[in-house]
This record gives sequence, C-alpha cells and structure tokens, in this order.
Amino acid sequence: MYVPKYYQMSDYEKIKDFMMHNNFATIITYDELKPLATHLPVNIEEKDNTLYVSGHFAKANKQWQTIESNEHILIIFQGPHAYISSTWYEKEDVPTWDYQSIHAYGKGHLLSESELVDDLTILLNKYENHRQNGATWNNLSDQTKKQVKGIVGFKMEIEEIDAAYKLSQNRSDIDKKNIVSELNKSENPVDTVLAKEIENNK
Repeated sequence: MYVPKYYQMSDYEKIKDFMMHNNFATIITYDELKPLATHLPVNIEEKDNTLYVSGHFAKANKQWQTIESNEHILIIFQGPHAYISSTWYEKEDVPTWDYQSIHAYGKGHLLSESELVDDLTILLNKYENHRQNGATWNNLSDQTKKQVKGIVGFKMEIEEIDAAYKLSQNRSDIDKKNIVSELNKSENPVDTVLAKEIENNK
C-alpha cells in the first residue's frame, strides 16, 4: 500500500489496538488463477512480540486451500472513512477522502480442530460473554458444536504492516476544525466517527 509520509502510522500499540477494534477484516490470497478475498471476523493475538491473526472460513469457501504454507497473505483492516469537500478549506483546493486502513502481510497455516475450537472460544467470548446465557462455546449444545466440521480455521503470522491514517494532517488548524464541524453535521454515523479520529490525531 502506498502511504505518503504525512499519513504513515508507526505506533505499534495504536496499530494493534486499531486491528483489535476493526476486526471484521478482508483476507486476500491468490490461487494461481486470480485473487481471492473473503470478509470475516478475526482474532488478534500477540505472542513473543509478534502479532498473529486468526479466523475461519466456511469449508465450502475454497480460499482456505490457499492458506497452508502461503507466505504472501494480505489482510486488510478498514476504519472510518469519508469524503472531504474542498469547500470546507480556507483556500481553494481539490476534494479528497480521509480514511484509516492497515494492511498486514504474512505467512499462514491451517488450524487443527482443537486449535480451531480454542480460536472460536476466544471469538465467542469477546462478543457473548457479557450476555446472560450468551452463545459462548461452553454454552453451546453438543449438537450445535458439530457445526465446527463445516469450517476451517487459519492463523497468519504478521511479518509486515503498512498503516495509513489519512486524517487531514496536511491541512491547517482552521481547515481541520471546519472538516470536523462539517463531518459532525452528517447523518452518516461513520462520518462522525471519522471526525473524532481527526480531532484526536495530534
């Protein structure tokens, strides 16, 4: 991913936090004929100062067959984004688009069934543990748990990260205040989330 100097993000903790909070990711591989992409929820784990991304495919999704020993996997994490009108600037310029995006590259392998169950337990706990009688792995019936046979788990070791936070860093303070103000007027909730990111990006 091309990332101009203005927009490069290198803070490891912020990058990790971003991936954990925007974990409905896009995984991209190649099957020697064409690129393949799947959108799925993933877990982020840190071990020995290395980040790992894990998740699962439907077994009918043939992309899982491109994972094992693949050293060229790309996983994209997308944050808030919005159109920025140049009418919000002090001086005439061109419109643009502000966004947050992280591209993680690495090598992958497939999970055993027991590893997959561990991964599902973490994912379900994240989204169900706070609910009364939530659908955590331990609360599922044996019959429901059999559906694990219909999915294939994977894990990718992250070896390289490109992080772009294009948040109007190259604009004046007045321009940024105008941009935040206009985005906060929007009825699109994503615009207001982006406004907060621009405001907090110092």
